[in-house]
Amino acid sequence: MAGSSASEWPPAAGGQQRGPLIIAEDEELLDDLLRLCAAAGAVPEVAHGAPARRGAGLDPPLILVGEDCARRLRGTRLAAHGDAVLLVGRDRGEDAVWRLAVEIGARDVVLLPGCEGRLVERIADAVEGAGRPALTVGVIGGCGGAGASTLACALAVSAAADGRRTMLIDGDPLGGGLDVLLGGERAEGLRWPAFADSRGRVACRALEEALPELHAMRLLSWDRSSCTAVPPEAVKAVLAAARRRGGAVVVDLPRRLDEAALEAAAQLDAGLLVVPSELRAVAAAHRVAATVGAVIGDLRVVVRAPRAPGLDGEQVSRLLGLPLAGELPPETGLAAALAAGRPPGGERGPLARFCTDFWACFEAVHRGSS
Repeated sequence: MAGSSASEWPPAAGGQQRGPLIIAEDEELLDDLLRLCAAAGAVPEVAHGAPARRGAGLDPPLILVGEDCARRLRGTRLAAHGDAVLLVGRDRGEDAVWRLAVEIGARDVVLLPGCEGRLVERIADAVEGAGRPALTVGVIGGCGGAGASTLACALAVSAAADGRRTMLIDGDPLGGGLDVLLGGERAEGLRWPAFADSRGRVACRALEEALPELHAMRLLSWDRSSCTAVPPEAVKAVLAAARRRGGAVVVDLPRRLDEAALEAAAQLDAGLLVVPSELRAVAAAHRVAATVGAVIGDLRVVVRAPRAPGLDGEQVSRLLGLPLAGELPPETGLAAALAAGRPPGGERGPLARFCTDFWACFEAVHRGSS
């Protein structure tokens, strides 16, 4: 079924979401609309007249008007519901349905069966309250031991501390698990293997509520089982759901991009390539940048300054041909803090300052251009 999910992981409990309102009497059309609502995970109400005047907390998120009922709804208060009204009809190659849409104040027309997939998406978006997608950034190491996972965790901790709805996604199955890095390996919630069968559309609220909550954010990490990969389709579906929930999404990517990692990289707004300011590290980062840069349009370099004199950030940026996102000076006490279970970026220091400045700039650029 178009837009359905084959995942077997359990739906989240929680507050009920108000479903769409269907105004239709044609039995065949009504059956189709009920089927498509079920595919979107929505429980609709069925009415035979116009909805009531708009009222606080009483408005359906979407009103699906069958063309069989549209004519007698002309002149009603239906238009007061604005963008929530869709006219649904059969694709007969006629213009009459479009005139009907104008007359009842519908903002869009959906013709079946050709637009079933699009209608499922509209229903699911309306029920989930999907709005502006999350700012999504990927972090990748230019060489081994560059500190990409630490930076990814710090960015997520910083975003959550600033009040953003935040999700951290572990895209590196061989990295040991970000839950371990954050001291949450015993936290209750699902890990990647539980989502291996996900397809199509994953409910974003259910995803969020199924994951462990650490440091005011949600974390999708790997467990300690023998599972070291999930299908690319699952990664695509899960990350799309994370983005629809809004706020900020941080993805820790492996240096060697397989098909699953490529699906994640394709949904990023920007990527950060973490490179120590050493000549050998820069040489290794060239190879990574050549691959990653073909997928991530906005790829920037973060330079980790050494304790001893070395290349500066501008030199590394110039050698790699990438914009400089910033430099990370050595941070005294970071290793001890991690060993004690304190998250990176959660305390005052160069790493926390970098993350705060990054989000301010990143949000200004990407929100300003949307």
